[in-house]
Amino acid sequence: MEIAMKNSKEIAIEWGITERSVLNMCNEGKIPGAYKEGRKWQIPDDAVKPADGRVRTGEYRKNLISTSPAPNTDKSDPNSTSTTTKPLPIGISDYIRAQSEYYYVDKTMLIKDFLDRKPMVSLFTRPRRFGKTLNMDMLRVFFEISEEDTSIYFKDKQIWSCGDSYTRHQGKYPVIFLTFKDVKFDSWEATLNKLSALLQAEYGRHSELADSTKLADYEKAYYNKIVSGSANEVDLSSALENLSRMLYEHYGTNTIIIIDEYDTPIQEGYSKNFYDEIIGFMRNLFSGGFKDNKFLAYGFLTGILRIAQESIFSGLNNLSVNTVLDDDYDSYFGFTYPEVHQMMEYYGCTNKGKELQQWYDGYLFGNQEIYNPWSVINYISKGCVPQAYWVNAGRNEIIEDVMKMTFEDVYERLSALMQGEKVVARINQTTVYRSLSDDPANIYSILLVAGYLKIVKKHLQADGSYLCEIAIPNNEIAAVYKTEILSYYANIGVIKDTTSNVIAESLYSNDKDRLQKAVGEYMTKSISFYDAGAEGFYHGLVLGLIALMDNQYRIKSNRESGDGRYDVSLSPKDKKHAGIIMEIKWEKDLDQAELYKLADKALSQIDDKHYDSEMLQDGVTDIIKFGMAFSGKEVAIKTR
Repeated sequence: MEIAMKNSKEIAIEWGITERSVLNMCNEGKIPGAYKEGRKWQIPDDAVKPADGRVRTGEYRKNLISTSPAPNTDKSDPNSTSTTTKPLPIGISDYIRAQSEYYYVDKTMLIKDFLDRKPMVSLFTRPRRFGKTLNMDMLRVFFEISEEDTSIYFKDKQIWSCGDSYTRHQGKYPVIFLTFKDVKFDSWEATLNKLSALLQAEYGRHSELADSTKLADYEKAYYNKIVSGSANEVDLSSALENLSRMLYEHYGTNTIIIIDEYDTPIQEGYSKNFYDEIIGFMRNLFSGGFKDNKFLAYGFLTGILRIAQESIFSGLNNLSVNTVLDDDYDSYFGFTYPEVHQMMEYYGCTNKGKELQQWYDGYLFGNQEIYNPWSVINYISKGCVPQAYWVNAGRNEIIEDVMKMTFEDVYERLSALMQGEKVVARINQTTVYRSLSDDPANIYSILLVAGYLKIVKKHLQADGSYLCEIAIPNNEIAAVYKTEILSYYANIGVIKDTTSNVIAESLYSNDKDRLQKAVGEYMTKSISFYDAGAEGFYHGLVLGLIALMDNQYRIKSNRESGDGRYDVSLSPKDKKHAGIIMEIKWEKDLDQAELYKLADKALSQIDDKHYDSEMLQDGVTDIIKFGMAFSGKEVAIKTR
């Protein structure tokens, strides 16, 4: 009889562990009957979980659920936590609190993977709100020397089942921990004051140094200067180097330095015009802390961008960089499918799995499919209502930077992406914010690492960059693009909220006359804003229409060469809506009468050249036709 087989993902869900753990056990020969077919493992349907440390994690998770109150079965309120379930950790970045008071997705195997590799300094780049701060605080609690027995926060976690070679590191190192996630100010002076306050608080956290008999008087004087808030910029730039040395002298053990969201103040410096000042300060601060620091045990940094071109890490040859393109640590930032499935089982909403996947899945970190963790926990906690939760968790100035670049290639690719298509772009992992003005193509690299795009396929190039097929990850990010693009056009006076609302309402109610009036108003304002001959008008027109139409239309455009004509067709995905065809013409120095004649000519051309044939063949019979003509900033529109 033929034995039924399952793949690694199915087994991972069944056993309540990560797919990575299943693959490791297959590679180690711990699952009898498992064999590799091509690049995928085939596992017997009746395979029994091995007595392995990682599998015991599954036992822990089942124990967590069984010893907690029974899962809530009220689908209308999955986060009703008063008597049934643990609450979800929305905005909780304190590891001790998160793992004890809230539903916690165990990421402690990050510690094992790190100790297996032991890089001197590790940089993890991931989008915002993907669990970087919580993971860094987890590392702090695990490694840091403390008067409290902090092992109690790990004994029921995956890492503790891995043996003494890992657990012996627990609570053995002095740790410096700084998070720059809230360093968001409009000036260098305010930014430096905030950095000073953060260093002051971290020095104060190590109050044992104030009276240490192992420190020299000059070291205590420096310590007191930082703690009192009287240190100047030069003093502060040596703060990591000096604190790591003093902690070593006090404890006799090298120090771990953790810097979370290191590039937040750098992004602010770029957008608020103090870029050179923040780059210069960070270069000195990090050089002292991480470069040739003999008092350093290990260093960890997180951020969105690598910032290598700015030489912040100049000469730091012990730096291991882990980006969204790398396989290492690929499952530790964000949620994997088994983790999300188990969470939905716990909260009694597995029937919402497909919707949740469409809205918040789609990221690919290394070879691991990843869900947006911030959005997943908000979705479940708010009764499984799909919304763009991530957009409300921070600012999205990066899309505004895209909109400012009136380059044909940028607009064409963005238009394709917004309509669900894939495009090819070169991804450079060392791209920085300032490089956008030098080469607009760098925008795709920044959009990728910031979480606004996903990789579908990637090919490593000889220069270290990747040639990638990229796309918008999910419904949530598609909504973010729409919101930000409409907001941009509203700010520059092209689209009013009322125009956007009228178009949306007209589409919903299939009110052809109202839709015709609203689109005409949008066109008039668009043409009035842009210079008639500018590339920006054509591309902005299409982007704005895509955003306004809310993905209910397939939008095609083809600017004809030579005579300034431009055709736009909007074919409805739902045949109950009207199709839209636009023919645009422009000529210089026309009076109003000549302009209306040109609009009539444009309208006639739609019929003469049978621009509606494709829609008619597709079953769309109700079609609104726009003939548009403009000269300078004057416009005439004819419809039928």
